[in-house]
Amino acid sequence: MNTLNYLHLDEKRVADVVTALHLLLADFQIHYTNLRGFHWDIKGHGFFVLHSKFEDLYNDTAEKIDEIAERILTLGSVPSNKFSDYLKVARIKEISGVTCGSEAVEHILSTYGHLIGEERKVLDLAAEAGDEVTVSLMSDYLKEQEKMVWMLTAFSSKTCGK
Repeated sequence: MNTLNYLHLDEKRVADVVTALHLLLADFQIHYTNLRGFHWDIKGHGFFVLHSKFEDLYNDTAEKIDEIAERILTLGSVPSNKFSDYLKVARIKEISGVTCGSEAVEHILSTYGHLIGEERKVLDLAAEAGDEVTVSLMSDYLKEQEKMVWMLTAFSSKTCGK
């Protein structure tokens, strides 16, 4: 028996939501791996602050990965669990060897820009399908990530006292 029968969601209307969630899952997996690399490789000024912040970010991302995968399952599909599959469809690219804090922050801001755009697409698709739970999930992600963009942008600011 399909879970959608109990959720009162139409499989055809939810199909686009599921496809978008699969792509978002792949992007989040690459983002997670990039964050781990930033955490491990960071050096120089700001090390202590950024090393800790990157750990917070990858832990948060791991939680979101699990939530997205579980939402895919709830909507009657099966999320991929192979990194090779993620690399085939992810729009975020792997990054390695970044040791400079400002460069890592710029990569993270760029990634958030992409994720926010994709989450807005998922939110719209979910709203069209009557999938309020996915709408709520994406709305929560957007709220957190928009605030993080503001904070990272403030951290990166070159102006002091102006």
